[in-house]
Amino acid sequence: MSSTDKVWLQEQQRVEYVGDQIESRISTLEQEVGIVRGDVVEMRKDFWDEVTVNFSEADDVGETSTSLRQQSQVLSERESKHLHSSSALIKMKRLRQSPYFGRIDFAEEGADVENIYLGIASLLEEGDEEFLIYDWRAPISNLYYDSVPGEVSYETPSGTIQGKLSLKRQFVIQGRQIKVMFDTGMTIGDELLQQVLSRSSDAQMRSIVATIQREQNRIIRDDRHRMLIVQGTAGSGKTSAALQRVAYLLYKHREDLRADQMILFSPNPMFNSYVSTVLPELGEENMRQTTFQEYLEHRLGREFQLEDPFMQIEYVLSGEEDEGYASRINGIRYKSSSVYLEAINRYKELLENKEMKFKPLRFQGKEFVSSELIREKFYSFDPAIRLANRCELLKEWLLKELANFAKGELGEPWVEEQIQLLDTDEYQKAYRRMRRKQQGKDPSFGDFEQERDILGKMIVSDRLKPLRKWVKALRFVDITKLYAQMFRDHDLMSEISLGKLPEDWQEISKLTLQKLREGELFYEDVTPFLYLKELILGFRSNTEIRHVIIDEAQDYSPFQLFFLKRLFPRARMTTLGDLNQAIYAHASVLQQSNVLIDLYGEEESELITLFQSYRSTREIVEFTRGMIPGGESIVPFNRDGEKPEVRKVSDKEMLNHRIRDDIESLRADGYETIAVICKTAEESLETYEALSLNLPVKLIKKTTLSFEKGIHIIPAYLAKGVEFDAVIIYDGSDLKYTREAERKLFYTACTRAMHLLHIYSLGEPSRFIREADPSTYINVKMSE
Repeated sequence: MSSTDKVWLQEQQRVEYVGDQIESRISTLEQEVGIVRGDVVEMRKDFWDEVTVNFSEADDVGETSTSLRQQSQVLSERESKHLHSSSALIKMKRLRQSPYFGRIDFAEEGADVENIYLGIASLLEEGDEEFLIYDWRAPISNLYYDSVPGEVSYETPSGTIQGKLSLKRQFVIQGRQIKVMFDTGMTIGDELLQQVLSRSSDAQMRSIVATIQREQNRIIRDDRHRMLIVQGTAGSGKTSAALQRVAYLLYKHREDLRADQMILFSPNPMFNSYVSTVLPELGEENMRQTTFQEYLEHRLGREFQLEDPFMQIEYVLSGEEDEGYASRINGIRYKSSSVYLEAINRYKELLENKEMKFKPLRFQGKEFVSSELIREKFYSFDPAIRLANRCELLKEWLLKELANFAKGELGEPWVEEQIQLLDTDEYQKAYRRMRRKQQGKDPSFGDFEQERDILGKMIVSDRLKPLRKWVKALRFVDITKLYAQMFRDHDLMSEISLGKLPEDWQEISKLTLQKLREGELFYEDVTPFLYLKELILGFRSNTEIRHVIIDEAQDYSPFQLFFLKRLFPRARMTTLGDLNQAIYAHASVLQQSNVLIDLYGEEESELITLFQSYRSTREIVEFTRGMIPGGESIVPFNRDGEKPEVRKVSDKEMLNHRIRDDIESLRADGYETIAVICKTAEESLETYEALSLNLPVKLIKKTTLSFEKGIHIIPAYLAKGVEFDAVIIYDGSDLKYTREAERKLFYTACTRAMHLLHIYSLGEPSRFIREADPSTYINVKMSE
């Protein structure tokens, strides 16, 4: 037997031994979970039988309280034990599938060599004597990801450990059998990565702990900076690394950090489904997941009809013929900028002394506190008091004015009319209310004047209740009029913007005011409107959240990122993005990294750039990187495949026919996830209607909540962040993709492909294709 075979046999024997240990642990935990679950069920069922209940005397009340507390503590303890055992059982079952993926041999200075095996969770040998498996997040595991054999060191909470790394070995283990094993001096051997990347795409993103690269490991383990900026090319593993980062932080800070103190801002609801399994696979709870639009709807959706980013981009892509198109685009850029943010900050300073707008208090068509009187009262307060605090003082004054008004209304004829219309139930309601006020004494309704006074107060109070609620919510501050004032008063806007206004500001103002009159807000206005509202009324900050992860950060404006910093003042922030996929009309925060660095300062910020692309084959990357400026810096992973194909067709009927045939062929070849990527939602719907007659296609909309395997018809902007085995570009013609603003959208669509890319063109192919190196793709002639 060769030395290689002996090593393989020894490692295989260890796999079987560890497998036995895992099975033993699973058996023990299953019994424990079953027993504890039974205890919990019985305790819940018999809870009140074990509690002494007696409220007749003060001492008995105390005894009852003690009994309740003791029984609750016992139940809570058993429930906690059940939760802990269940969690441990889930981890063991995951280890059963593949116990570990790596081994390092490390000798600390002055000590013997230790064989360290790495997996997704730790495993102690029976008796807790030694680790059979170390968690990939443990400090020593860093040697596997970052070091090569030789003199090495790693950091622990107690200091730096130095020693010698003599071996780095990688495994693929399935069903207790070693399928792949090799030694390497690299961080991750190409063989293992090749195997992982050659698989079909899944309905959910996979965990990548076995294939984490050195730069990705920097992202995962960075725990020093307040702002971590990750600029990575398409398919570089940004999102995967960010999710592993969450798992790492939850492991390292498990004593004082919970999953619900971390939040992920996703590009769309479907993406939440796509990444939902990564953390549970690692034995961690999912963090909070939302979209920025969902937050905006939560804050302003009751006041306005809000445009979302997908409606905005649909207009950008298809509204070029609209008369106000150029002004709308200029408005998007200006309103998303830090220049507009600074203008609103100066506007707030101006409002401290003048120009505040208020709504009068009206009741039944009668104005009893005018907006002029409210403004006069507001500016009578000490100017040193913040705007938000002055609004609170104004609220208290208005509530008193409202109470005085209520007294004056008691003698009005409408009150008498309402008393005459009261039914028996309403009389009873007034009786009970009076009884409560007199602390149980029987109120006499025999006295007509007293009765009328009680009923009158009840009626006036009930009628004024919505107005009191309105005042308490500070709705008397006219935020809409204050926001509109910036667009109505050119001199004011020129003053607060220091003259830095777009040339077509009047047209931008006209479009904005029209939307406001219709009770709507452009997407580019939503964040500035909310920011102004909070500057005046006070910020609603969330101090519970400790980590914010923003995916597709290139789609956020400087204004939006600043707002998120204000929203989560105690949080650290991780932003992930690719400037080459910045498809929205506003300026991306990634265009100038100093915009992000300035949020927390240079010392608190770290920028990591990822150039290697792992998602697509080398041929697809070599083709797509030719579409974008600076694309030569993108490094394809050495995984071979077919060159992208460009197929020119003459008409729509032929286009649909050829794509149907193509999909059938791809399915027969075993491709499980196929995307037909269109430019817009309208084109996606038309394509779906044409293809659904013969194929089981799924139409992906902005409201789609889950991502599944199959054939997807999807707009390019919704495909961001996900990947497919094969991608078919529905119409990559020059008519569809020719403007410079569409270059990154086309690049984004093409880079969704893992293994195969086919581009159909209704007429002349896009100039983005023609400008690429002709040797990187194949022109396929289509017969009629």
